[in-house]
Amino acid sequence: VFVGGATYAVATIIGYGHTVSLFIALALSLSSTIIVLKLLSDKKEQSRLYAKVSIGFLIVQDFLATVAVLLVSSRSNGHITLESFMPIAIKGGLLLIGLIIFRYLILPHLNNLIGKSQEFLFLFSIALALGIATLSKEVGLSLEIGALLAGMTIASMPYATEAASRLKPLRDFFIVLHFVVLGSLLNIDVIQSSPGRTLVFSLIVLIVNPISILIIMGLMGYTKKTSFKAGLAMTQVGEFSLILLAVANHQGYIDKEVVSLITFVALITIAISTYMILYSEQLYKLSERYLRMFERRKARNEHERRRRYDLVLFGYQRGGHEFLPVFRKVSKKFIVVDYDPSVIDFLEQRNIEYMYGDATDSDLLEELNLKHSKLIVSTITDQGTNKSLAKWLEINNPYAVFITTADNAEQAAELYEQGVSYVMLPHYIGSEKIGAFIKRSELKKTAFKEYR
Repeated sequence: VFVGGATYAVATIIGYGHTVSLFIALALSLSSTIIVLKLLSDKKEQSRLYAKVSIGFLIVQDFLATVAVLLVSSRSNGHITLESFMPIAIKGGLLLIGLIIFRYLILPHLNNLIGKSQEFLFLFSIALALGIATLSKEVGLSLEIGALLAGMTIASMPYATEAASRLKPLRDFFIVLHFVVLGSLLNIDVIQSSPGRTLVFSLIVLIVNPISILIIMGLMGYTKKTSFKAGLAMTQVGEFSLILLAVANHQGYIDKEVVSLITFVALITIAISTYMILYSEQLYKLSERYLRMFERRKARNEHERRRRYDLVLFGYQRGGHEFLPVFRKVSKKFIVVDYDPSVIDFLEQRNIEYMYGDATDSDLLEELNLKHSKLIVSTITDQGTNKSLAKWLEINNPYAVFITTADNAEQAAELYEQGVSYVMLPHYIGSEKIGAFIKRSELKKTAFKEYR
């Protein structure tokens, strides 16, 4: 409302008609989900409070943009009418109901098949995304709406984190193509003829957008730091803005000159906001004293901590299950990490907190917030995986107790050189015995050295 109102007022003053001004206002009100998620992912800050708030804003915007695209697409005889909108709305509702049925009645039975192979999970995710997007277009909606629904379906799967990790290279590739498409939409003549309009609209996105978020979040009780960073994350024109303008142009509401103008504004704001997000901490320090007016006296506690697990178990089978009773008796928060679909189903049925993934995936380790764990146990038999995990912990969490397994004394010696606290040799000592020692050790690293 803040950004849209300011844009609409400026656009009408400049000389645009009410309809064109309305579309420009809608376009500049939407931020880029794909750009923000990419930058937050690169900064490893997806779980921070400001990032969660930003993603919340973006999801709401995407839903509103979807509704707007549906409304504009349903134009009939030059006007948007209830009669023209209802068929599309019904088709969209049926598609959504079909996806819900697929997610809760069919997909759970495919978990074993999907999760048994990392490659198959990757292919299934791509096929699901492209399939639902195509189905969406066939029923009269757009590819983009179908892609959004496909993403929601994948996000509700138990393998969502692993799927996101596997799809990351593809996502980055399509971001490049996204900019190629933006370039193809630009009309240099239009840009040269209206530099003033480009500058004004860019300033609205870069200034009015973050200030409006600062005001709203300040009134809600968030700290100025959280509000400031969330505001910076929204300082660009989004991909749904360009989709909306493309549909509006196709339906005859706006001309190509407006599309080119806003596309150029999108490129400018994306370029500037990228550095604003990357250097948000430094920008906050420079402007902190000017932000006090946006913070209430009793600001809401930031709660920027990620989920923290004191105890993490990699691999449930091959003796891993013996550790769960021990973990419960220690009364510390724990999680089990495994990539066997049958194990995931078993853990889900027993309400045991779990995560599907590969221990060698650095993104998974970041998501687990392993930097703050006190005890990590790996029953994985692969020596390379355990060495990789030990190396990561030595760099990121050297004070953690790391217990793992080896097949022979030579492998155990290699792991000890990597900084592993204790190596279980199944031929000599079982997980049950070391589990009993955990209860006596009080999770002190020195105790494990003495015991070894």
